[in-house]
Amino acid sequence: MSVVKINVLTVPAEQRETLEKRFAARAHAVENSDGFEWFELLRPVEGTDTYLVYTRWRDEESFQAWLEGPMKAAHRSDTEGERPKPAASGSTLWSFEVVQQAAPKGE
Repeated sequence: MSVVKINVLTVPAEQRETLEKRFAARAHAVENSDGFEWFELLRPVEGTDTYLVYTRWRDEESFQAWLEGPMKAAHRSDTEGERPKPAASGSTLWSFEVVQQAAPKGE
């Protein structure tokens, strides 16, 4: 059964561009991970400063393997200097199991 992980990021307006550029710079960093199924970065359009980072995985084990391997490595500093300040001021991880799904019908 697939699992969905949604990272809920509180991002002040002045940091939105920074956050989006950082995600763009890491484009395709997750796609080759075993068990990875989908990614979306969702920008808020009104009434909130919360971004959603949606990922879908074959199973919890696949997500955990990515979390402990490639994700951890991607968030390490490439230099011995100071790491850049986070663009988000807060983060919460939501976890779900997919129990139903639908796709558009073929023509």
